[in-house]
Amino acid sequence: MPDNARVMRVALHTGLRVGDVLALKTEQLAPHFWVTESKTGKRRQIGLPEPLLSDLKNSAGEIWVFPGKDPKNHRTRQTVWKDVKRAAAALRLPQNVGPHSARKVYAVELLKKYGEIDRVRRALNHGSESVTLIYALADKQLESKTRRRRAAAGRRKV
Repeated sequence: MPDNARVMRVALHTGLRVGDVLALKTEQLAPHFWVTESKTGKRRQIGLPEPLLSDLKNSAGEIWVFPGKDPKNHRTRQTVWKDVKRAAAALRLPQNVGPHSARKVYAVELLKKYGEIDRVRRALNHGSESVTLIYALADKQLESKTRRRRAAAGRRKV
């Protein structure tokens, strides 16, 4: 599996921002471990299921889980962003998809699973419930936008 697909799998499973996924060090890899988010400075514990953890351990570099061209540095956010954009275009996805979309998918899935917005807020380390609602209701926003576009397209055809 390509490395950028692994990056997205980790982001989808943990809700971490892509920069925090890329900053994971090989020595950190365990079923459960602590991460300090670069944007907020907040710590949170994440867990990885065995198949994903094994895949990461087998592909990790000496220092970084996702090494860059220079093994002393990790892969860049821009590299992952370009790959995700390229994949979305190849799949002809109508919505704007990027690496941060994984965080929104994570929030939507947590809300469906637990039904508690405060639990989702804590999992994303958001200070505000209103910000979490934007993430957790991303699927509803997309459905609404799609309905509006289809309705507008139907009116233009007449």
